[in-house]
Amino acid sequence: MQQSVIFNKALIDRYNRPGPRYTSYPTAVQFHDFDESDYKKVAAASNSGTDPRPLSLYIHIPFCNTVCFYCACSKIITANRKHATRYLQHLSKEIEMQGQLFDRRRPVDQLHLGGGTPTYLSGDQLAELMTVISDNFYLRTDNLGEYSIEVDPRTVEPRTINQLREIGFNRISFGIQDFDPAVQKAVNRIQSYEQVRDVINAARESQFESINVDLIYGLPLQTLSTFDKTLKKIIILNPDRIAIYNYAHLPNLFKTQKQINADDLPSPEEKLQILQLSIQKLTDAGYVYIGMDHFAKPEDELAVAQRNGLLYRNFQGYSTHANCDVIGLGMTSIGRIGNVYSQNKKIINEYEEDIKSDFIPVFRGYTLDSDDQLRAEVISQLICNFRLDIPRIEKLFQINFNSYFAEELNSLEQMRDDGLVELDDKKINVIPAGRLLIRNICTVFDKYMDRKSTTANFSKLI
Repeated sequence: MQQSVIFNKALIDRYNRPGPRYTSYPTAVQFHDFDESDYKKVAAASNSGTDPRPLSLYIHIPFCNTVCFYCACSKIITANRKHATRYLQHLSKEIEMQGQLFDRRRPVDQLHLGGGTPTYLSGDQLAELMTVISDNFYLRTDNLGEYSIEVDPRTVEPRTINQLREIGFNRISFGIQDFDPAVQKAVNRIQSYEQVRDVINAARESQFESINVDLIYGLPLQTLSTFDKTLKKIIILNPDRIAIYNYAHLPNLFKTQKQINADDLPSPEEKLQILQLSIQKLTDAGYVYIGMDHFAKPEDELAVAQRNGLLYRNFQGYSTHANCDVIGLGMTSIGRIGNVYSQNKKIINEYEEDIKSDFIPVFRGYTLDSDDQLRAEVISQLICNFRLDIPRIEKLFQINFNSYFAEELNSLEQMRDDGLVELDDKKINVIPAGRLLIRNICTVFDKYMDRKSTTANFSKLI
């Protein structure tokens, strides 16, 4: 597929409104009360049939030693490691309880430790956690599973990286954000290029299957010139995947962002220029623009899956594991089993109290009806592959697409006239001028956007 992107400032200004990132549909805004008994029924049903789906595990480690001012993640800032010890005890018990709900023959094809800072934990604690997981779930030993961990380079040394590989992780993601010292100071995350380079080289020497890095554009004191220097260093480091996230300044929602001086943020014009520069430099360096904020080498699984129309998106971002049931473990984590979303309690004391009482700590969820499933598939195909095969959707859901989505197609006509999409009876193609606006295109099919889930819940699309 053609990977080019066209920047049209007039169109971007017109369409750049707040909207979901579509790591789920419906989004978590729509979740409602959902308890342990509901969850256990869903888990039991997922084991039925002759070939139940493989599993994907997401484990949330909420702790950080220091706060990054831009952060909008669920986190606990503390230097007291005793909190992590207690949390791990409860997390281990949840893993045991959850493991009892699922057929042990179902392989774990994907595992991800996120946070927070997973490497806040010591090497011994991480090794013990992986042992608990393997005791309760079927972890693959053929290196075909995708087992990843998020790493703050400030919390590890090169020798630590090898330990992570030895205990079973084969993919690694480093949070970098920006290499400019002034930007780092403004967001309270100081790490040198040499520090990052050494741990990335260690990951390569330890034979990790994939090395990913995260950047953020739109941070305070960032300029086109300073971010250009960061990009040049990233290209030298040569990771397999790169994510460049849009910083959304929402201090009313995320208290730590109040420590950022809004006057230091780049203007919308310069922020757009930084994004344009990023896409240009990374594609010139040989990376494929996957979409939204992700890039990958042409031979990477994400790029291959997108070329084959098999890319998927979930709460962990773009993925090649569309066929997995996702189990969320730890406070605030979200899972999806079949057509049901569930989320664990967000407050650590409430999470731990449920575990002490032998309860699965879910507190809300959502069951997709047939219309939700249809719209989720349409949005997934567009946001992952930039195209929609209409006859395939009609066959899969037994509908007449033009009749079912008559109102939505009327809305898309303006986008077609603006040069964002191509429309006919067989397909919807998102063309180069529309790729930066893919989230906005997807909102056309989101029936909840005009209801209580207002745009106030979301960041701008770019």
